[in-house]
Amino acid sequence: MTLNPQLSVCIDAVYEGVGESEAIARVAETGIKAFEFWCWWEKDLDQLIRDRDKHGMTIASCCTKFVSLVDPGKREEYLQGLEESIEAAQRLDCKTLISQVGDFLPGVSRQDQHQSLVDGLRQAAPLLEQAGVTLVIEPLNDLVDHVGYYLVKSDEAFEIVSKVGSDNVKVVFDIYHQQISEGHVIDRLTRNIKDIAHFHAAGNPGRNELTRGELNYPEIFAAIRETGYEGYVGLEYWPVGDADASLRAAVEMVASPR
Repeated sequence: MTLNPQLSVCIDAVYEGVGESEAIARVAETGIKAFEFWCWWEKDLDQLIRDRDKHGMTIASCCTKFVSLVDPGKREEYLQGLEESIEAAQRLDCKTLISQVGDFLPGVSRQDQHQSLVDGLRQAAPLLEQAGVTLVIEPLNDLVDHVGYYLVKSDEAFEIVSKVGSDNVKVVFDIYHQQISEGHVIDRLTRNIKDIAHFHAAGNPGRNELTRGELNYPEIFAAIRETGYEGYVGLEYWPVGDADASLRAAVEMVASPR
């Protein structure tokens, strides 16, 4: 089955507490052909590769090391972690690395922290370009899940990647987080689709199944489809009900015209 947009499953969320090999097998059984996870350095990469190949799947994304980008004093540590993450991504044949940016630094102007983000990503860009890997920075909400986080609005994230000016530095647009932080998700994602290289999706409120809450995912998927977007939408939620059934419901949303 060809899905448009393509779906990926965050096994650390949807199948939290389930062994990775079992989680990947269960994703494959739903007809979804890609999976993702957070911390590659906590995984058995050889086993992930075996499971990926056994089920004919793709690893859509994983995270880079969690080092602050808004703190210039940690720049070298960030870049070292990125180099290690690029090496892991190449080993996994994973084309997208997700980067959080760190918490807001008290006593430092927002302008200076914004500039530190831009400067750090400009230094990162040649590493990514040479490796053929795309780094996506992640705006999160600071009202429910990530109190104190620096990058809350996708509008600022798009401004940052525009200043960086690299095709290998983009944004992951988390529909759940941006519904909380900004709203108007269809308008924002369609206007800025050229700067989005990955999506995350969950129901709001609760960060549960896509069928729960106020977000109209059939319409959101239709809007993404109409942009011609060719990347992945990562399903990153904690199911209240049966996890397998929730993934099949997501497949049906994508496969059925609105």
